[in-house]
Amino acid sequence: MGHYFHYVIAHFGYIGIMIVLMLGIVGMPIPDELLLTYIGYQISTGGMSYPIAFVFSLIGAITGISISYLLGVKLGLPFLRKVGPTIHITDKRMEQTKTLFSKLGPAVLFICYFIPGVRHVAAFLAGANTYGWKKFAVYAYSGAFVWIFTFLAIGNYLGENWMMMKQYMDKYRAFFIVTFIFLICLLTFSWYYQQKKK
Repeated sequence: MGHYFHYVIAHFGYIGIMIVLMLGIVGMPIPDELLLTYIGYQISTGGMSYPIAFVFSLIGAITGISISYLLGVKLGLPFLRKVGPTIHITDKRMEQTKTLFSKLGPAVLFICYFIPGVRHVAAFLAGANTYGWKKFAVYAYSGAFVWIFTFLAIGNYLGENWMMMKQYMDKYRAFFIVTFIFLICLLTFSWYYQQKKK
């Protein structure tokens, strides 16, 4: 995996990061978190600039999730059901994402980056279900910011041991997802409570 990431960065630089992340968000089978962790490692060695890597990563993620949203608006669920299996988006993933939307609303667009499979579906469903662009952008783009910051920081911290991230992801993913969803629910409830008081 490291050789693949090294090849992309060595030959295409920051533009390569942007393109790979964009394709990964749209639905290509690319381990985006590991790529970001590797970039964080490169930053720790001085091989890449943190601000430039962050900006290009953010552009890639925002472009990818925006494309998914627009495809949802224009083509709807029939297209996703037809094309989904070819990019590993199953009916089960779609149902899981619908359930999350019913429970958490647009906050799903924020947390979806941290749930592989769901992030490929969430923006498409938001578009298909006629979520407004402004609501979509606020949640999806802020989620991209936090997601990229998190994994760049992890890669920077782990340094040469950046591949350990894959082991942690495989072992503790369910725990982190549940914890993250709980925190989002807590923050959302707190925000609604403050708005109600006002």
